[in-house]
Amino acid sequence: MQTDNTPRLVLASASPARRALLHAAGIDVDVHVSGVDESVVETDDPADLCLALARLKARAVAAALPADPGVLVLGCDSVLAFGGEILGKPHTPAEAVKRWHAMRGRSGVLYTGHHLTDLVTGKQAEEVGATVVHFADLTDDEVSRYVASGEPLQVAGAFTIDGKGGAFVDRIEGDAGNVIGLSLPLFRRLLMTFGVTVPQLWRNEEA
Repeated sequence: MQTDNTPRLVLASASPARRALLHAAGIDVDVHVSGVDESVVETDDPADLCLALARLKARAVAAALPADPGVLVLGCDSVLAFGGEILGKPHTPAEAVKRWHAMRGRSGVLYTGHHLTDLVTGKQAEEVGATVVHFADLTDDEVSRYVASGEPLQVAGAFTIDGKGGAFVDRIEGDAGNVIGLSLPLFRRLLMTFGVTVPQLWRNEEA
C-alpha cells in the first residue's frame, strides 16, 4: 500500500499488459476505462494518432473523476505503422491472418502515445515512443494457429512480444515496454515534468 502523501496513478486503459508492466515496476494503479470513440481521430500520421487517442483517454477519465490532489491520470494508445498503413487491433480473424501474411519476414514501427495529466491542476505532459519490430517469417500453419489462439485480435498490430507472439518477433530496435504498451523510461520523463519521481510511486511492500 502507498502512504497518504504518495502521488497516486490512475491508468486510463483496459490493457492488462500495461497494468502488468506498472505492477512489475512496483507501481500499483487504479484502472478506469475511458470508453472514448477512437474513430473520432482521423490522421495519416501514426505518432499523431496514438498521441491524440492517449490524450483523449486521459482527459475523458480525468473529467469523470472527483478532483483529488496528488492524482495523476495516464492515457496510452498503440498503433503499428506498416507498409504505409496504420494498424490498430484487427478485430476479426480474417483481418489478422491477412496482416500476418503481409508482415511476416518484414518490419514495422510500433508507436505508443503517452499522456499524463494532473487531476487538480490540469497540467499535462505527453510523448510518443517508437520501436522498430522485425517479424519472423512465419509459416502458414503458424499464422493460422496464432490467430486461432485469439491473442492477435486483442492487440495493436495483431501481435505481442510478452505472450504467444513473442516467438514470432525476431528482434526489436528500441524499448520493449513500448511495444507491450507502455515505455517506463518515457513514463519516468513525463513524471519528472510534474516534479514526481518513479520511487515515489513504488508500493510499500512492508505496509
